[in-house]
Amino acid sequence: MEKTYSFEELLSERGYIVYTCKGTSMMPLLRQHRDIIEIRPKGDERCEKYDVVLYKRGNKYVLHRILRVLPDGYIIAGDNNTILEYDIKDEEIIGKMVRLVRDGKEIWMTDQKYLLYVHLWCDFYPVRMFLLRVKRKLWRIGSRLKRRMFSR
Repeated sequence: MEKTYSFEELLSERGYIVYTCKGTSMMPLLRQHRDIIEIRPKGDERCEKYDVVLYKRGNKYVLHRILRVLPDGYIIAGDNNTILEYDIKDEEIIGKMVRLVRDGKEIWMTDQKYLLYVHLWCDFYPVRMFLLRVKRKLWRIGSRLKRRMFSR
């Protein structure tokens, strides 16, 4: 039987993790089961605003973006999320995303186009959150209307 490794063990033994993400919280940057990401160990240094970090919440691994660096932690959210996560500590962060591969093309987190995306996406966070909430509300209203129309 093949041994399974935790992300912490893989980072410790190999120095990197390459895998595809699960979930939609980091869309449009990361497409579920399609894009390949590379994670490197965090190290002793503090993370920076806009880093995409891998951390553990309970028994689940989460890959989200740092939106604000605080003296004793971070405020983090997925690019597609409307809820912020507070009080994420340095010791909870396992690694940082350094590269993604989309449709065979490598995109490094130091690439100028990626950095432009990050600033546009994150600097307009309040506008995005408003638009996402409106979109979700309209979707719920549409779903209710469909149910009413077809339940007769």
